[in-house]
This record gives sequence, structure tokens and C-alpha cells, in this order.
Amino acid sequence: MEERPIILVVEVDETIQELVRDALTEGGYQPAMVTYAHEAVTLLQSGQADYRALVIDIYPSGSMNSWEAARKARKIAPDLPVVYMTAGAGNEWPSEGVPSSVLLQKPFALAQLVTAVSQLLITGSISPRTP
Repeated sequence: MEERPIILVVEVDETIQELVRDALTEGGYQPAMVTYAHEAVTLLQSGQADYRALVIDIYPSGSMNSWEAARKARKIAPDLPVVYMTAGAGNEWPSEGVPSSVLLQKPFALAQLVTAVSQLLITGSISPRTP
């Protein structure tokens, strides 16, 4: 059996976590869910798993904001695809988002998330929607 790529997901809302987990699983991925941005950075630093992409909700709560977490993730894994999800911080993406990332404005169709992850894994970037 082929191993499913592990996608690290940061989402504070349990309902959205469940929806994202189900969509990624159905899309052929193995989601690894965490609630806060600093948890994702800790997991990436540990090197215990081969995370293939980061899907992160943009929110200011916790000890580290999502923008900072994605920048730290890219220092750890420079080619790590990043998909941001947000309900209201999309205007900050051009200045705060990491290069070759994707922003999905909530609400979005879950198929859009799976497509964004798939395209980033295949091509390494999506054009022209990059900061």
C-alpha cells in the first residue's frame, strides 16, 4: 500500500478541523492536526515525521501567530508548501505570507483545499496567486 503524504494542519476550531481532516483523508492524504501554530513549529523541528505541506488557519491567538509560524516552518523546511486559510486576514497575505503560498478565503469548498495542496505538492507553487 502506498504511503499517504502527511499534511500538517493548524486549526483552532474543532468543527473545521474535522471537515479539513475528512477532506484531506478523502483526497489521499494523512492529516496531522494541531490546534496552535507553535505546536506545528515544534513538530516540524522534531523531524519525527515527513510533513509534505502545512495548512494553517490565520489567527492571532496562542504564543505565536500564523504568519510567524509559516516563516519558521519555511526556515526548517524551505520547500514546504503552505496553504493559508482565513475568514478575515486575507489582506495581510501579500505582505505577511511566505512566497509560493496559497490563500483560501473562508468559506471555501473543501475540494479547493485538496486541489491547492495537490497543486503545491506537484508544482511547488501556484501562479499567479502568490505574494
